[in-house]
This record gives sequence, C-alpha cells and structure tokens, in this order.
Amino acid sequence: MNFHTAERKRAKLKMGLQGPSGSGKTMSALLIAFGINNNWEKIAVIDTENGSANLYAHLGPFKVLDIQSPYTPEVYMKAINFCESQSIEVVIIDSISHEWDGSGGVLDMHGSMAGNSFTNWAKLTPRHNTLIQVILQSPCHIITTIRTKQDYVLVEKNGKQVPEKVGLKSIQRDGLEYDLTLVFDLDIKNNATASKDRTGLFFGKPEIKVSILTGQMLRDWCNSGSEISMNEISSRIGSCKSIAELLQLYSLYPEYKTSLQPEYEKRKRELILTPDSKPQLINSSNFNSNGEYNH
Repeated sequence: MNFHTAERKRAKLKMGLQGPSGSGKTMSALLIAFGINNNWEKIAVIDTENGSANLYAHLGPFKVLDIQSPYTPEVYMKAINFCESQSIEVVIIDSISHEWDGSGGVLDMHGSMAGNSFTNWAKLTPRHNTLIQVILQSPCHIITTIRTKQDYVLVEKNGKQVPEKVGLKSIQRDGLEYDLTLVFDLDIKNNATASKDRTGLFFGKPEIKVSILTGQMLRDWCNSGSEISMNEISSRIGSCKSIAELLQLYSLYPEYKTSLQPEYEKRKRELILTPDSKPQLINSSNFNSNGEYNH
C-alpha cells in the first residue's frame, strides 16, 4: 500500500448535457468533443435517437454507432466497449435516457417483471450501476446527453392536493449527476448553465453558448498538469468566432493577458468593427466586477 501525489494530468472527462428537445444537446456535445481532441475521426456517437446524429455530418467525419431497442444497460456497455476497441477518444452517448426510460430500458423491464417490486429492483439496480461504472472507468472522454421532462409536486389548494410545475427533471435515475464531472443545463435558446461543475470553470457564472472553445477549455483542465503554451493561446484567439468565445479565452488564461493583449484587441476589432464604429481595447477596464464584458 503506497501513497501517490494527487494530480489531474490526463484526466478523462465524464459530463452530461441535459435539456428539452430542441435545446441543442447533440450539436453541443459534438462541438465540445471536437474542442477536446481536434479530430473528428476520433469522435463517436452512440445514437439512440433514430439516426439524428447524421443531421450534423456537415461538421466533420465523426463516427456513428446506431443502437436499437431493447435499450438495456448491457447494450450500452457493449457499444462503449466497441468504441474503446476502435481507439475512439471521445464517446457521445445520445442519449442515455433510453437506458432508464426507453423501450427495454430499466423502468420498462421493471414494469414487466412479476413478483415483489423491491426484489426486482435488487436485480436491476446492479445492472444499471455497472453501466455507470463502465462510463466512469472508460479510458475515453464520455459526454452523455440527457432528456428532460416537466416535473411536478403536489401542493394543497382549497383543501385539495393539486399538481404544480416546479421545473424540468432529467430522464434518468436520480443521482447520475453526482457521478459526473460536469453537467450543463441547456434551455430552448441553446444557452448553457452549469448545475454541477467540479472543474470550477463554469459554475456560478453567466450562461454561455457552447462552442469548440468550451471543449478546449475542458481539455486544458483535464491536462492541467501540463502547461499550455502562449503560441497555442495565440492560435485560439484567431479562431474565436464571437466576442463571447474571446472573453472566455481571455478570462481562462490570465497569465497571458498582458503578452497577448494586442492580439485580443485585433481579433475583437475584426469581430465587431463596422465602417462607422471605433475599435475598443480589451483590457481590465472593459470588464466589471463579475468579469463580464462592458460593451
């Protein structure tokens, strides 16, 4: 039995993207995946959504593995193991909700089992838990998309118990988010906020539009045992597609703010300058106490 010094170098990200239909879960997952490894051919989507991943083929030549019902935990595990055997670096499970509440999923199996409900759960829970462990122990980065539905609670009104809406609830077994490194909640306008964040990059901060830069930030966090070079940051400045992306990059690497300020200024002018506008410099005076950009 020996100690080892704690380090995060070469960690593998396990994250969730949850939201209603149309919130951009699949697209966001693909952008993050490409930001993490910069190689579409090393990205695979385990698709339970009737081939919906193919709608994003214009992004790049990522791999798609279609799986059909019954959506048992074992089907998901087999798909993950196949991706690993093919040297895939980032696996997107789109979506993991089917394993819980899909045809042949855990709830479906439980509902069809005869006998004592408690005893039946004792048979199914280990199968579900094994899938979660396969995800957590995978040598791949894994991004899971999670469907949500309207949640209700019973409240008393006029002496009667009536249902009342209390927000959205993920369609998966309670507690999944505790096992993940990061969970983004996406709204119908594709805005993302972190409801669970062990990275410290996003929690308690304003909502963002998920982009390739988001994946790059997460890759840097996973590899934070290795110092990122100023040349790489410089290259990313030129690839920023919006002021929001530029601000994320500017805030993430404060050690390079002074050295690269001219490049930040140049890129910002390219993004916002119009014929009759004046360029604004990116420096500390452009930001408020919350780190938000003052336009």
